[in-house]
Amino acid sequence: MFARRFSATLCALAIASIAYGAAPQQQFAKMGDLQLESKATINDCAIGYRTIGALNADKSNAILFTTWHTGTSRDAIGMLQSGALFDPAPWYVIVVDALGNGVSCSPSNSKTQPGTAFPQFSVRDMVESQHKLLTEKLGINHLHAVMGYSMGGMQTFQWAASYPGFMDVAIPIAGTPRLTSSDMLFLRIVEKSVVDEPAYAGGRYTKNPPLPMYNLLFAMNFDSPAHRSARTAPKDFEKFYRESMASDPDGTDANNSLWQIRAILGHDIAQGGKIEDAAARIKAHVYPINAAQDHLVNPAPSITFARLRKEEATILDTDCGHGALRCAMPAMKAVVEKALR
Repeated sequence: MFARRFSATLCALAIASIAYGAAPQQQFAKMGDLQLESKATINDCAIGYRTIGALNADKSNAILFTTWHTGTSRDAIGMLQSGALFDPAPWYVIVVDALGNGVSCSPSNSKTQPGTAFPQFSVRDMVESQHKLLTEKLGINHLHAVMGYSMGGMQTFQWAASYPGFMDVAIPIAGTPRLTSSDMLFLRIVEKSVVDEPAYAGGRYTKNPPLPMYNLLFAMNFDSPAHRSARTAPKDFEKFYRESMASDPDGTDANNSLWQIRAILGHDIAQGGKIEDAAARIKAHVYPINAAQDHLVNPAPSITFARLRKEEATILDTDCGHGALRCAMPAMKAVVEKALR
């Protein structure tokens, strides 16, 4: 879900992917004025995306990959090389930049609705914008698969709920069909850490503010206690603490991060109704992958969802918490490759 630490985890993969071959070109689709489910409108919205591979004649090999919290399509490329999450060679992979990530239309790059004037969007709006991109701009009316990590996994669940027959397979990784109270508690505290930071200035800052409490909250919760205790000796704690608290000068815009966090806070594919009903409407095969010790996204709803559908959730036995990718890539790859067959 959360890019600062997750993108650091992917740094080696991203570097390897660029060495493997030039990163696919950043592309943009001009969507015009994008109406949101709230009836608010994002003016002159552009959706960013990158593609890998070639679409076959019957358009049956298309895969949509969705980005995590503040992650970008460029960040995601490292996950999509042979030997990483899956081998993209047989597929036409569309990696789409989610609303608010600073590449697609966002508080940080809007000319007419900058900063706090930018409308609040939802995870459902992210999916709707991607559906418009595929159908209206790319001429794709069916996908073999949708997948994504963290907030990308939430978008994957929402894709399956919003467009039950649009894909054959949905693979939400470290996602959830709806938030638990523990997920909400964490996110509300993160939200508060941003808005209470004096340098945030109510979102009207002129320089991206340092967010020390925001960074520390992710440092505490991104890994499991066992992982952190094993990897950081007490003698090294002060160094770890200082590095965790420090802000990246080139890091994500604070409003972008906050708008996506608020979108996640509203995530529920059943929209307050019964998850059983939402699960029953989905026609795609759904293969959730979660980590047992994830302290950012509780795996319980994904497990329940799979049981309702008599499908299998993969629960990774690793102490890496939300960053299970760095510890369990071979196990994830095996599940993803099997699901894509």
